[in-house]
Amino acid sequence: MAIEFVREPFSREESLGCLEHYVREWFKRTFAELTPPQQFSFKLISQGENVIITAPTGSGKTLAGFMAILSELFKLGEEGKLKDSVYCIYISPLKALDNDVKKNLLVPLREIREIARERGIELPEVRVAVRTGDVSPQEKQRQLRKPPHILITTPESLAVLLNAPKFVEHFRSLRWVVVDEIHELANNKRGVHLSLSLERLREVVGKEFVRIGLGATLHPLEEAAKYLVGYRNDGELRSCKIVDVSWYKPYDLKVLCPVKDIVHASAEQINSALYELLDRLISSHTTTLIFTNTRSGTERVVYQLKTRWGDKYTDETIGAHHGSLSREIRLEVEDRLKRGELKAVVCSTSLELGIDIGYIDLVVQIGSPKSVTRAVQRIGRSGHRFRDVAKGRIIALDRDDLVECAVMLRCAEQRRLDEIQIPKNCLDILAQHLVGMALEKRWDVDEALRVVRRSYCYHELSKESFISLLHYLAGHYAELEDRKVYGKLWFDEDEGAFGRRGKYTRIIYYLNLGAIPDEVKIDVYLLPEKRYVGGIEEGFLERLRRGDIFVLGGRLYKFRYARGMRCYVERVGKDASPTIPAWFSEMLPLSFDLALEIQKFRGTVREKLEQGESREEIIHWIKTNYPVDENSANSIYEYFREQFLYTKIPGYGEFHVEETYDLAGRRFIVFHALYGRRVNDALSRAAAVLLSDMISHSVAVMVSDNGFALLVPKQRKINIERLLDKLKNCNLEELLKKSIRRTELMKRRFRHCAARSFLVLRNYKGYKISVSKQQLSSQSLLKAVEEVDPNFPVIQETYREILRDVMDIERAERVLSWLRDGKLSVEIISTPIASPFAHNLIILGEADVIFMEDRKRRLLELHEAIMRRIAERAEVEVS
Repeated sequence: MAIEFVREPFSREESLGCLEHYVREWFKRTFAELTPPQQFSFKLISQGENVIITAPTGSGKTLAGFMAILSELFKLGEEGKLKDSVYCIYISPLKALDNDVKKNLLVPLREIREIARERGIELPEVRVAVRTGDVSPQEKQRQLRKPPHILITTPESLAVLLNAPKFVEHFRSLRWVVVDEIHELANNKRGVHLSLSLERLREVVGKEFVRIGLGATLHPLEEAAKYLVGYRNDGELRSCKIVDVSWYKPYDLKVLCPVKDIVHASAEQINSALYELLDRLISSHTTTLIFTNTRSGTERVVYQLKTRWGDKYTDETIGAHHGSLSREIRLEVEDRLKRGELKAVVCSTSLELGIDIGYIDLVVQIGSPKSVTRAVQRIGRSGHRFRDVAKGRIIALDRDDLVECAVMLRCAEQRRLDEIQIPKNCLDILAQHLVGMALEKRWDVDEALRVVRRSYCYHELSKESFISLLHYLAGHYAELEDRKVYGKLWFDEDEGAFGRRGKYTRIIYYLNLGAIPDEVKIDVYLLPEKRYVGGIEEGFLERLRRGDIFVLGGRLYKFRYARGMRCYVERVGKDASPTIPAWFSEMLPLSFDLALEIQKFRGTVREKLEQGESREEIIHWIKTNYPVDENSANSIYEYFREQFLYTKIPGYGEFHVEETYDLAGRRFIVFHALYGRRVNDALSRAAAVLLSDMISHSVAVMVSDNGFALLVPKQRKINIERLLDKLKNCNLEELLKKSIRRTELMKRRFRHCAARSFLVLRNYKGYKISVSKQQLSSQSLLKAVEEVDPNFPVIQETYREILRDVMDIERAERVLSWLRDGKLSVEIISTPIASPFAHNLIILGEADVIFMEDRKRRLLELHEAIMRRIAERAEVEVS
């Protein structure tokens, strides 16, 4: 088999026996024992096997990947065969991780030479260097004159080096490539970019090199392995050994709810209880790492702790860490954390990855991290030393979050992770690499396609798409020349060849390379006077649809339209409600796999209620089978009991649609579609388009992980059975393409794809082009290229990215097929007031989870109205 799991570790003697004696001696002096990843990998890597290693943070997996390499390099040095060449390339997604790895390698490299010297052996220096965008020109020149034997870099910098004619010669002796934090790369376009760079590197080297992948949370591992190794020229998968020691570390997990009655507790009481709980947790541990789901949440938690306990939490003892802070501030927090100077650090996603942050004995997550994989990744930051326990506490402030986190941590205990999704056939990334390849030499089309198809991400790319992309890159669309869209390479289709064109192409390639788009704040202006009222994130703007209502600076505004980097809004009355929450763009989506597990949990609790099990029995069952505290179990029970008494609990294999009203009398059709926001984004847009056509009236949409709701006019007659019939039999892809074409989502994502494809330049002749100019240029180009060719490659890629990366059309289509095939039983219910499971959805746009006074008030009002209905019904039944 090409991809296979290695089940049995090698013995200590076998593992250390494959190392040179002075390397072996260094290891024995430094470490008392081999960690699990080391027991497997030393021997495998020394045998020249491609290996993917998944192991927890602090398990010594970086050394597991490097030990056999260091031994071999010293052996070459001892034999006088170590050339001035790059033998090993280490790639990670983070510059900070690159710097850490360099520091961690310098110690063994120095100490091994000292041990060899004790034994009368003089070993040459094995050089290590970092190559990222932060490296000075002087250092780059030094590396060119005397290249490192181990080059530490990022995916983007590797792509630049592949087109550095002098430096690329140093790659001819390459024998190993180590890809760290592979789980963070494989599921996005940076990873797609890297997969093509590795195949181009294989062309440069002229022979296969050993590929070593390191990661903490990967599932399924076979997919990750395929991503790492790709295919041979004959179309067969390269071989790969999978080492899975990700679960040897024990986990101590618990969901905590700060109050006993989460519904009746006021926002002030919940906030107070939250911070008192945080204080107790921080005070009883040495160093606590606190994750929030938004940057604004991070700032608020730090502010509140400092405000409430100013003597205990000061700048000396607590820090904030997130992407909006300067690099200097982030590095200072990381360094102080490593030195053990900080009692707590609060962050959003920025400390998820494996940079060395010293000893953490507790990880606290506020709110749901939305996937089992992310929960394990974050909690795994605690107990950094081998054999330590990873201790994690999730604090949930909402009933849906409590259910979600209870099921999530049970899945973590049962070692079930979410499935990784690797993007395929991204034409914008391929465009960059084709330009890069053209700079190297003249290519035969079939030869180039063979290289591209060796990447797992492009293995099924059609020749038609490949040729179409070459036509665009060669400037064969004469109609676009007046818009300054010129060829970046020459392409002769009759001859079946392409190559370099124009003296500026190399500069364009270097200055515009990369997969991460430029994003800036969007200025918001109030119509009709066009007065500036504030700013929003571009990621938030792209989610807005015309007519959406959102909160900014404590006031409600309705979205009208956007031009470039400006968003225009109008005032709305006080009785209006937001349709999209302010934190929507920052929130992580619930994974599809976890959503299905929550459905199963719902079904089990419903069965217990139907069978008449008592409150005590059900709460005991929840606490016994799920890692939750008493408050959490109590709130989960009350939530399900209310839904059960009021209407029906949708479980696994069921699709409930609820026609209902809120307390203001607004009419909703609520789809209890617990599939995660990416799937629901696709389903809701399709349902909204179909319903709008049916009733000849626009429909507002609210989307969450647990379902979606359509806000419809009260006077229109709606046939829900007919709507569902249309939905399950629609051509979802075509319907969604029509629905998103005029949206901000399409306009913004087209700019991202156009910039990656060199259709719109971010830098030209040394000048940075503003994002505003890029946006205006891309919007006019979008109209132009649609007229020239509706299947223009950049348009194709924009739709692919939206439908498959932003949304999840494949799983949405799976849900529709379940509806068509009768695998989902459909039930349409009608309620006078929305049922408890719908409450969070229909008041989705209220304030975010840390500031929630308005939201709490609305939820309590809905809850009390429901409880009155239940009580009235009970009285009628008794009488």
